[in-house]
Amino acid sequence: MINTHVVAEDTVWVGGSDRRLARFENLFPLPKGVSYNSYVVLDEKVVLFDTADVSVADQYLENLRETLGERKPDYLVILHMEPDHCALIRTVTDLYPDITLLGSAKALDFLKQFFPSLADFPKKEVLKEGSVLCTGKHTFRFVAAPMVHWPEVLFAYDETTKALFSADAFGTFGALEDGIFADEYDFEREFLDEARRYYANIVGKYGPQVQAVLKKAAGLDIALILPLHGPVWRTNIAWFIDKYQKWSTYTPETDDILVVYGSLYGHTASAAERFAVKVREAGGKKAVVYDASKTDVSFLISEVWRCAKIVIFCPTYNNGIYPPVKEFIEDMAALGAANRTVALAENGSWAPASGKLMRAKFEEFKNITVLPDTFSFRSALHAADEERLDAFAKAVANA
Repeated sequence: MINTHVVAEDTVWVGGSDRRLARFENLFPLPKGVSYNSYVVLDEKVVLFDTADVSVADQYLENLRETLGERKPDYLVILHMEPDHCALIRTVTDLYPDITLLGSAKALDFLKQFFPSLADFPKKEVLKEGSVLCTGKHTFRFVAAPMVHWPEVLFAYDETTKALFSADAFGTFGALEDGIFADEYDFEREFLDEARRYYANIVGKYGPQVQAVLKKAAGLDIALILPLHGPVWRTNIAWFIDKYQKWSTYTPETDDILVVYGSLYGHTASAAERFAVKVREAGGKKAVVYDASKTDVSFLISEVWRCAKIVIFCPTYNNGIYPPVKEFIEDMAALGAANRTVALAENGSWAPASGKLMRAKFEEFKNITVLPDTFSFRSALHAADEERLDAFAKAVANA
């Protein structure tokens, strides 16, 4: 069944949503699915912006044919060559062999890698920073956005509708329901956590590159943001750009305290939960508690980007760091987490070592403050430990 949306003058969304895919990039859980956005601009010349993932191929092609009618697209603009957006390029060129493929030099290199049969496609043109495409009423100017989050990425700005085609930037996990626009949802309740999780895990490492693109975007009069995942923005745009400003500068979004624990039999979990109560009493800040074994690390990383302080309770395991906690710390390192205060607590029945080992890992981070005292306890938390736990909680609250 046809499912398209008009998002601006002459501009139609022709994407699709996937609710069956279990993991994005075969890594990140998708409890709410994901959308793949593609756009058609129907002007004197017809422009198609990106394609879609193979999982929504039938819906995408049905939407595309319905939108085009008897017309044929003159251009396919490749803003991003990742397979969830480029998978159907060969299908499109088979359907419309006279189309011209437009993309950055790097995108056209990737095109040959993903589709060797298109290496000799006769109509290809390179776009770069400042390139202009006039299609009649609409004039598109292109902005280079390398490493947001692949090196070939471009943004496109339509001077007529003031729409920014933003590739993977400003995207979010989550399938689209009954509307295409962010203001048709309670975005903060329904999408914000998934937008942050998308950013932190996929784009988070590239904060400086995002900052560079945000500075370019600041010079544009943006009335719409058209991302490749999630809803389109037409109102309250400054609010969402401010989220990207915070996330890309590793600025905590809230003063909340993130408590992550690993626990074999529940004793370390109990200590972490007791700490959460005490730290809230000590400082009045909300503490949120997660089990590293049960919670996918992508959700923990999202909370790192949200919270100002991170407290880790970890048992010693095989004279090392409990594996799910170790994975969490290593993911933080890989994604460049910064500007946070970290506190460490260890449990060990005979030879506690996880505190020292975690501290050594965090010493390799840039712009992470680790509180000097590690809270250490043996096997389980007891009444005799309460005074020390109180002091630990106060140290975290006052840090």
